[in-house]
Amino acid sequence: MGQPVERESEGRDAEGAARPGLPPGQRVQRGWPVTHYGPVPRFRPERWEFRVFGATADGGKRSWTHAEFTALPYTTVVADLHCVTKFSMLGAEWGGVPARTILELVPPAPAVTHVMVWAEYGFSSNLRLSDFASERTIFATHKDGELLTAEHGFPLRLIVPHLYAWKGPKWVRGVEYMTADRRGFWEERGYHNIGDPWKEQRYSYQEEPGEGPEL
Repeated sequence: MGQPVERESEGRDAEGAARPGLPPGQRVQRGWPVTHYGPVPRFRPERWEFRVFGATADGGKRSWTHAEFTALPYTTVVADLHCVTKFSMLGAEWGGVPARTILELVPPAPAVTHVMVWAEYGFSSNLRLSDFASERTIFATHKDGELLTAEHGFPLRLIVPHLYAWKGPKWVRGVEYMTADRRGFWEERGYHNIGDPWKEQRYSYQEEPGEGPEL
């Protein structure tokens, strides 16, 4: 599908409004370092499924096999990736399934305020529903026209461009709709509950009242 294209920063907020420059404390990274906790899971397509559960509008659950999920409408988003370790990768093209497509196929109940994104080994990350529903949030299968590598999250990772990268887990397996917030894996271990890089929301001690459940 060709080589990655050099692009300028496409920093934008959840609504798509442009944000010039780098978030505070970040540096431009050439290339894409591998950062993750724990081992790289082995992909077994015959066992893989993507599930949506929790407070759905009809009270039911929905699941897709790998073939079914990759057959969903494909789109691309050009967006930066900001890691809490202070590197930023600018202007990558992410290809995959928009989070909004999942919300349309499996609507949440009216009382849903947050989602928990679940990944391999029980890893999780919580998001406000508004962040998940951003037009730029995408379940990525590709970067710059190429399939993701296993180290970078193949077969599926979530990209939430306006938040720090840990809010978009690698090796995603499902989404839980929630009617109250609950901290995910890193949020329980001292990371900020929201994770806005433009506000430099790195750690839980920086949280203002109402920004997260009590630790």
